[in-house]
Amino acid sequence: METEIFFRMATEEDLSEIVAMLADDVLGSQRERLEDPLPESYLRAFHAISADPFNELIVACHGNKVIGVQQLTMTPFITHQGGWRATIEGVRTAASVRGMGVGTKLINWAIQRAKEHGCHVIQLTTDKSRPDALRFYERLGFEATHEGLKLKL
Repeated sequence: METEIFFRMATEEDLSEIVAMLADDVLGSQRERLEDPLPESYLRAFHAISADPFNELIVACHGNKVIGVQQLTMTPFITHQGGWRATIEGVRTAASVRGMGVGTKLINWAIQRAKEHGCHVIQLTTDKSRPDALRFYERLGFEATHEGLKLKL
């Protein structure tokens, strides 16, 4: 890429591009609603995230184009002597830049940001149907140390 990738907090104007990236895979196409206008639920979620000082919706940009997204949440816990941990969620890169290192830069940015917030661990989940994603995170140093469970409500 001829210009540098930079990161910033997402704005409401970025939402359509963000949802398009979230919807651009087999799982996302089943659960996201890329419509014009976007469903109100995306705006409500965006405003809740933006209002929370421990939640950050981050976009990766190349020039004026959004090419990646991730959400980083810092949470205090009673465990680990009252330590803080960071959770990465919703990592996506635009199809046009996959395989070009954008995902690695997103995750490394999140790790640095978590350190700046004093977090003692950073965690994420990936769907079991995404073995390539699991290998990607393992290459970046993440380990599958716990079994995660979910209950759909």
